[in-house]
Amino acid sequence: MYGKKLFVDMCYFSIALAKLAPIMHRLMTNLSSLTAAQLHRAADLKDKIAKLEKTLASILGSPSATSSAPKKRKMSAAAKAKIAAAQKARWAKAKGKSAAKPALKKKRKMSAAGRARIAAAAKARWAKAKAAGKKSL
Repeated sequence: MYGKKLFVDMCYFSIALAKLAPIMHRLMTNLSSLTAAQLHRAADLKDKIAKLEKTLASILGSPSATSSAPKKRKMSAAAKAKIAAAQKARWAKAKGKSAAKPALKKKRKMSAAGRARIAAAAKARWAKAKAAGKKSL
């Protein structure tokens, strides 16, 4: 719905932009020759035109620039409950199938003697480093 309208709006915008290009070029070349009062008057006119376009849009019922975001759709509580129930059913089905997978291997544990050897080696490295006057390895 919004895609088609957006496309049409973009087409109109590009056509309007193409028509305004020569005018904008002339305006930019003449802009340096305008006085401050003329520039101020042009800015006021531009503001008035923007206000009139906004008023016209509100009269004609077209969406204004302030309400450009589409309204959010509200879902009923019953619909939310149905979706939640369906999702829970999918999870239950997936969890039921995962039980058939082979069990993972148990993690290998280090023996107490192996841990003791590693600790003794670390202590020896630190003792050697401290004897050499180092504060890090």
